[in-house]
Amino acid sequence: MRQGIRVRQPMPPVAAVLSFIDGINRGDIAHLASLMTDDHRLQVFDESPLDGKERNIEAWRGYTSSFPTYVIYPHQFVVRKTEVIVLGHTTGSHLDLPDEQESGQTLLWRAIVRDGRLSLWQLIADMPARRTEFGFAIEA
Repeated sequence: MRQGIRVRQPMPPVAAVLSFIDGINRGDIAHLASLMTDDHRLQVFDESPLDGKERNIEAWRGYTSSFPTYVIYPHQFVVRKTEVIVLGHTTGSHLDLPDEQESGQTLLWRAIVRDGRLSLWQLIADMPARRTEFGFAIEA
């Protein structure tokens, strides 16, 4: 700290991911944009990736408009330096399922964080092999 001026450090990766999820849950596009790198990539399962901050902002604007009650419920996190993997479930998504049914379907999100901002937001099918790969304990 120099003469009362405090240099703000970037958010730790897990804090950036939690903040990103909070932005999604609130439908706060400006907040999501502030947490994306310029080369941000969205990778949804095996679909073609969506590259670039502006394209992703537009995609989130469309998704939150179409599914205003979409919420991510994180259950567990694995943090490996700049990579954060989240195990959780959703409600209010494009699956158009009752919340009770949708909440029974878990999935994984993987984020890569650079200087407190996400360069990758990836959705991955939740399978035992993927949980093992990412370091989650397999429940019996």
